[in-house]
Amino acid sequence: MSISSQSASEQAYAAIRDSILSGERAPGAMLGEVGLAAELGVSRTPVRAALVRLQDEGWITVYPKRGALVRGLSEKDARELADTRFVLESAAVQRATPQCRTELADRLASELDLQRSALGADDLSRFIELTLAFHRSFVEVGGNQVMLELSDRLADRQRFLLFALGDSLLARCQTIIDEHEALVARLRDEETEGFVEALRSHVTGTVDSGLRGLHR
Repeated sequence: MSISSQSASEQAYAAIRDSILSGERAPGAMLGEVGLAAELGVSRTPVRAALVRLQDEGWITVYPKRGALVRGLSEKDARELADTRFVLESAAVQRATPQCRTELADRLASELDLQRSALGADDLSRFIELTLAFHRSFVEVGGNQVMLELSDRLADRQRFLLFALGDSLLARCQTIIDEHEALVARLRDEETEGFVEALRSHVTGTVDSGLRGLHR
């Protein structure tokens, strides 16, 4: 494959993937090579390579001569995602030093203002990215690079789940911010057990809302 075709394949992959994660191409939608190639302004070859990659990642199922079906996340996928995120985030916070937890609480407190600003502007995309960064910080504070890499690999699935909420997420944003604020308070007060329980409730509530969005 030439350098130019590699670049076209990467661009096609990124564009199709982003449209799936943002909900633009919803679960159940059929994607055709010809249509995608015309839309993206590339040949069918890089589109085909991009679809193979997306199938390997579990986002689509390719049916020869028919197209590709957008899969998204099943309920089982979403539940397992929530369980794994909870394990990573709670374990990382518990292994962090008290000083690191306090410093993290101070930093995250300022990020809550950014979340409020995004909510005030009805900027769903910005709010989602801020939420993902907020939760990544819980894993990062533990200082375990392997755990952080695992968390980063889950980020796209969480992004998809949040976008699936659509307008429902905007209605829940204030609740999410309130729950984030409670998590920060428990970090600052060194209520580690309380943090873990609050995190469990928060993650479960978010995925439950996400599933209702997926099935609406």
